[in-house]
Amino acid sequence: MNLTAILFSALTFVSTLFGGFLALRFKDRLHLIMGFAAGVILGVISFDIFPEIIEQVNTYGFDPMPVMIALVVGFLIFHILEKLLVIHHTHETEYAEHSHPHVGVLSALALAGHSFLDGIGIGLGFQISNVVGVLVAVAVISHDFTDGMNTMTFMLKNKNTIKKSIVFLVIDALAPVLGAISTMFFSVGPHTLVIYLGAFAGFLLYIGASDILPEAHSKQSSVWTILMTVLGAVFTYVIVRLVSLGA
Repeated sequence: MNLTAILFSALTFVSTLFGGFLALRFKDRLHLIMGFAAGVILGVISFDIFPEIIEQVNTYGFDPMPVMIALVVGFLIFHILEKLLVIHHTHETEYAEHSHPHVGVLSALALAGHSFLDGIGIGLGFQISNVVGVLVAVAVISHDFTDGMNTMTFMLKNKNTIKKSIVFLVIDALAPVLGAISTMFFSVGPHTLVIYLGAFAGFLLYIGASDILPEAHSKQSSVWTILMTVLGAVFTYVIVRLVSLGA
């Protein structure tokens, strides 16, 4: 197992905690950070994952259709899971004041579950190459920052205590680290890895386009939020180029 993967998974721990605590203190500025995170995720998909898929398909002569099927399946699985587990909370304000502490807990656990998969994504990314691993980790770190915000928001919105909310924030922060460590105990072949890249791209597409970006614009949509998204994509392009040159 590449020790760099463990290091980057540890950064997701910090990112998740940071997002959670910022959600407590700086609610009025989070839309800018989420806009930037959406741009980073879009950039990782476009400038790293898709080019890597194309290279793997050309190198090994794989049929690209199963990869695209994996992309759609990855997108739909997370869409379905999110809706079934009541992760979204954007319509809560349409109803009379109420509380569902158990919903907050279930939502937090659901976020921890897919954070664990994020960690597996980092570990498998490093099994492909250091370049892919680093860029997948950048996307996960950006995404887990918003996971931390969402975990804290879901818990508090549903009338859980701050202490209990912090406990579940720590669980969510640990999940990707454990996911990355789990890849110490298995490895997969090139064909499986390229299928994984397709599924992971679908997952990131859903998170960026259907979750983070709409949330960033839900309350304080502005030109600045749009510019932060563009900046996030440009930032990722520059990072991809620098990492590729140094590889």
